Amino acid sequence: MPEWQREIVFTRIAFLELKDEQRLAKEGYDLLDEKRILLATRIRAELTRLRELRATARRGEGAARAALAAAVTRHGLDELVLYPPLSLANDTLQIGRSRLLGLELLAARLAQAPPTWSGPAVNASPEAHAAALAFRGLLATLLELAASELNLRRLVREYTRTERRARAIENVLLPEIEAVLKLVEEELESLDQEELLRRRRPPRALEREHRPGAPAPERGPP
Repeated sequence: MPEWQREIVFTRIAFLELKDEQRLAKEGYDLLDEKRILLATRIRAELTRLRELRATARRGEGAARAALAAAVTRHGLDELVLYPPLSLANDTLQIGRSRLLGLELLAARLAQAPPTWSGPAVNASPEAHAAALAFRGLLATLLELAASELNLRRLVREYTRTERRARAIENVLLPEIEAVLKLVEEELESLDQEELLRRRRPPRALEREHRPGAPAPERGPP
């Protein structure tokens, strides 16, 4: 007999306690199942946003490459290296925080100030300015993309934990409780039947059975 069956107490109090435990386990499973659905819904939404941001980043990267190529064609690589860079000192990284079922999610945004340069250019050109602005725009998209990927990782990790707990209750805990309840219920029914048979016997027959040295009751013909 398994160890968990040896510890069973066949009483009505134990049966009621098991019923309460079963009810609590089902409530816990329902809560985990609801949490699992909410997480899956948010994961789908985050995946959609991630695809959009990746597409935007690919377009921004293509535009930045083209602008850089135009600037190199205009200035040459040596001169472009000495070109005054675009200053990001006035740009602000804004981080928004929200919570879903106790899980912190982030939203990143680069608030861009009017473009300023770290110094005057000897040979200023619209191509160099366009290249700098294109890369700044790509940076803003990549920041949003990084926050989205971080959120997705957190959501998937939490979903995996929730799924594992829900499956443990559904496939392990609830079947065990169900099996123990069945055993206790069958044993209680057997005890009730024995008690009912004992009460239906005539009192004198019961006295003879319990009297020391009393002969066994005669049996009739088969």
